[in-house]
Amino acid sequence: MTPTLPHGLTADRPARSAFAYVTLVTNPDYATGAKALLRSIVWTGTKADLVVLHTDVAAEHLAPLAEIGARLVQVELLPTTEEFNEAHAREALHARAAFTKGDKPPFHTPLDNFAKLRLWQLDYERVVFLDADTLMLRNTDVLFQYPEFCAAPNVYESVADFHRMNSGVFTARPSLDTFEAMLEALDYPGAFWRRTDQTFLEHFFPDWHGLPVFYNMLQYVWFAMPELWNWGAIHVLHFQYEKPWQAHRKVEKLAPLIELWKSFHDHGRPHWPIDSLPPPGLDFVE
Repeated sequence: MTPTLPHGLTADRPARSAFAYVTLVTNPDYATGAKALLRSIVWTGTKADLVVLHTDVAAEHLAPLAEIGARLVQVELLPTTEEFNEAHAREALHARAAFTKGDKPPFHTPLDNFAKLRLWQLDYERVVFLDADTLMLRNTDVLFQYPEFCAAPNVYESVADFHRMNSGVFTARPSLDTFEAMLEALDYPGAFWRRTDQTFLEHFFPDWHGLPVFYNMLQYVWFAMPELWNWGAIHVLHFQYEKPWQAHRKVEKLAPLIELWKSFHDHGRPHWPIDSLPPPGLDFVE
């Protein structure tokens, strides 16, 4: 029997913990990313639930995630207006707020990003959200003790960006009251969230608490700010812009990070001790 959550979400099984790591899968590509993410979380030894919020994605892409131990929770996109949907469609958003620092993949669908807000409808006391293009390199359970709302800064080019938030990793406390307040604040005549959920969450939680960058280390730091890279401190690695399962123009620049992602995706563990991986600027040998 498929359990239905009180809030209209449909799960393939009941919750097994009060805490959960949550990610979002809206297409087959992000299911590929989520496989590596989930295997990396399992590798850290956590006892928290693993939850995949997913839209209407084919069962064949979700089955590997369930095999890893994920609780699958089917959700719909938010009930936003046609005007809102048109403003945040891929072509419209990219034309109005182009991405100039990196290449967004062809499967990037900005409107889908807002579905992660449905985690506030979940039946958990505390959750940590991670985008499906991240890897967990160290146990991060301490974040369940952090307040709502904590996120790391969007730093990958300059320390001047420490004031901006990145929504690839954050702490949250599910609450229907919070979710309803979000819906009210999200969609109004003329609403435009330049970086979708990221811009909205920064607006909704103006006093967000800053996590160290090592809880959401963006891959461009590898070549843009190598002095900030520290394998011994990184808890979560985030493949912003180009994805490690793609063929893209920065594959050579990011080769050690891509190989690390592949080792989790294919084998569920790193091939090398994390702390022994080369720092930026050194040749990588498999």
